[in-house]
Amino acid sequence: MSAISHHAPDALLAAYASGNLGHPYALAVAAHISLCLDCRAAYEAHQAAGGAVLEGGGPAAMSAGRREALLAMLDAPRKPEPAFRPSGIFPGPIMQALNGQPPRWRSLGMGNRQCILSANRQGSSRLLYIAPGQAVPEHSHNGLELTLVLQGSFSDSTGRFGVGDLEVANDDLDHQPIADEGAPCICLAATDAPLRFSSLIPRLLQPIFRI
Repeated sequence: MSAISHHAPDALLAAYASGNLGHPYALAVAAHISLCLDCRAAYEAHQAAGGAVLEGGGPAAMSAGRREALLAMLDAPRKPEPAFRPSGIFPGPIMQALNGQPPRWRSLGMGNRQCILSANRQGSSRLLYIAPGQAVPEHSHNGLELTLVLQGSFSDSTGRFGVGDLEVANDDLDHQPIADEGAPCICLAATDAPLRFSSLIPRLLQPIFRI
């Protein structure tokens, strides 16, 4: 794996450690820290700090009904979630989102494909396959977009992103990612709102591809 030079911002790691990230972003951050030793260490530091805060806090008053509900929840049997191991270029968190199966690609045209992993009120997460030398249509954002590279690389106006790199694009960025030559660029993209495409054709196709 090439050296990772684009990392998750500390605020994202803190939100993930505290359980305050929606599923699409949580998946992207989980997959990134499974590849990035630096961000994994920062994440674990946030976990440790949160644990220290909880241990240092005093007892909280709780009504009898809420206490009984909490104890019942703790006593209820739970089926453990299966642990998914990395497979090929896909880290464990993405294999879990794929339910252990290979991606089911859908053509976007021009040699590009996508596999939607989730799409709901919290946003969407999808795998993108971009053929070498091909571009994603120019777009800006209605919110935040996280893009994690799993294979190959892409470049845009902010720089080059290789395997393990995480691009954080907000509503101030208007860009056109282009897959570099070599291996096809496969990445995970997470958004909380539809993209804003600059040209007409992508806008017309947007409802069909759910981007």
